[in-house]
Amino acid sequence: MIRCIAIDDEPLALQQMEGYIEKTPFLELQKGFENALEAITWFQEHETDLMFVDINMPGLSGMDFVKSLNNPPKVIFTTAYSEYALEGFRVDAVDYLLKPIGYPDFLKAAEKARERIGPKTIEGSQVESDETHLFIKSEYKILRINLTDIFYIEGMREYVRIHIENQKPVMALMSMKKMEAFLPKQRFMRVHRSFIVNLEKVNTIERNRIIFDKVYIPISDQYKEAFQSFLDKNFLV
Repeated sequence: MIRCIAIDDEPLALQQMEGYIEKTPFLELQKGFENALEAITWFQEHETDLMFVDINMPGLSGMDFVKSLNNPPKVIFTTAYSEYALEGFRVDAVDYLLKPIGYPDFLKAAEKARERIGPKTIEGSQVESDETHLFIKSEYKILRINLTDIFYIEGMREYVRIHIENQKPVMALMSMKKMEAFLPKQRFMRVHRSFIVNLEKVNTIERNRIIFDKVYIPISDQYKEAFQSFLDKNFLV
């Protein structure tokens, strides 16, 4: 996990940053600060990998705070003022986020930081399973997911999104290959580089696509033969 702190003198903006960090599987929130001076004291006893810092703060600005550190961690600046962008990159900032900040932009910046920091500080999610359910580590929680409730699993670069009946999707830092290995093969099948489906949930197929409500999952040529074999075994003429 990438260890993070957030600094912003606006409580609501700080709360948003903390929420975004906790929502992102490969980030770990260590602490949030409304004052850069408090963060300087905290750095005397702690180490961190990445910090999200508001530039325009009273007392000690975010820019001056970063410049005051002898060996600062990677930094992503946040601010409502676009004129600070150039100065931010002069101190080797990973990225610069202009308020109001949406989660997609936050995630892109966090991905840039992950590439810069490298794999040594990143841990994969853990998963345990049997024939009825799996336990998966997502964010700070270990969640139990019943296999019968899973519709499909979507691969998104180095993490997966598990789409579950009557629940919000669960996102975890894990490869599709690892996830596929833990699922029972008689119930789950990979039909595309980015999709694993629960065969018991497959009700409608149209033009080489599996339809889950309004979601269309393609069946790629690489997996078409295996999926056709499943259909042939269960097809009633």
